[in-house]
Amino acid sequence: MGRVRRVVVDTDTGIDDAHALLYLAGRPDAEIVAITSVFGNCAEEDATRNIGYVSRLLGLDVPIARGAAESLAGHAPTTPGAHGSDGLGDRGYHRPLPQVTAETGAELLVRLADERPGELDLLALGPLTNLALALRVDPGLLTRYRSVVVMGGSGPSVEPDWALMADTNIGNDPVAAAAVFSAPRHELVAVGVNVTGVTILNETAVAALRAADTPRARFACEILDTYLDFHQGRWGRRVVPLHDPLAAGILLDPSLVIASVSGPVNVVGEGPLSRARPVSALGGSPPPLLHEDAPDSKVVTKVDSARFVVDFVDVLTR
Repeated sequence: MGRVRRVVVDTDTGIDDAHALLYLAGRPDAEIVAITSVFGNCAEEDATRNIGYVSRLLGLDVPIARGAAESLAGHAPTTPGAHGSDGLGDRGYHRPLPQVTAETGAELLVRLADERPGELDLLALGPLTNLALALRVDPGLLTRYRSVVVMGGSGPSVEPDWALMADTNIGNDPVAAAAVFSAPRHELVAVGVNVTGVTILNETAVAALRAADTPRARFACEILDTYLDFHQGRWGRRVVPLHDPLAAGILLDPSLVIASVSGPVNVVGEGPLSRARPVSALGGSPPPLLHEDAPDSKVVTKVDSARFVVDFVDVLTR
């Protein structure tokens, strides 16, 4: 086990975001130091309420800041998706607004980086709007975080694109994503749907969670039902991809990454269909189109999914 990573979490707190918070709080090598909300899986207010609910469940007392309620272009999701209308599967939880800072999410990201340069890791689990707003205040912001891990991107170009699941965090604010991927940084790791979508909490793992009698496992299973229903309708199986938990796992344990490519990342496509991709195609061949210059990002292309799923279940059940 390595040194403790002190993590600032930016989250659009849906079901897998909540699972990521449960996982981080259960790892002895992680310390959550602050959480910022953003729209995405649900409305920003619901994301904040969900942060408060999960924090109370965990006994976590850290600064919470409210972030962006819409994209830089003025758009926000309007229909319930895989996470239900409230982000936690519409279970009817009592979710009062928690005490929040007087700062916005972007302002908190800037202040923490200035106060503790090189000490903190930034984990972005939703649209990158808060990060982009913070970069407008401090263009060098990301250089003061030890690392930035983004749950977003689609990996190198592959054919056919339609076989990939949506790159939702990028598509919900492609303008913000482009600003983040073009900003100077110390290290930026993109954990995209190309790897999260194949890191599956399968029937056996779900059964292990249900059999455990820990508060974390019980809550994780309660909110899983809506997510399982959604994916059963699409995949024919009651299994779920561990999108946000995998990003948290890679931040704490980079050895989970089996293969990656490094290079500039551009946002391609328009609106909800936008994707973040390295400008080289699969195999490192030159990009077929003109691209915008950007610093190198590390784009994950293969992970040890089996090892991570075992660790995820172990953390939530022990």
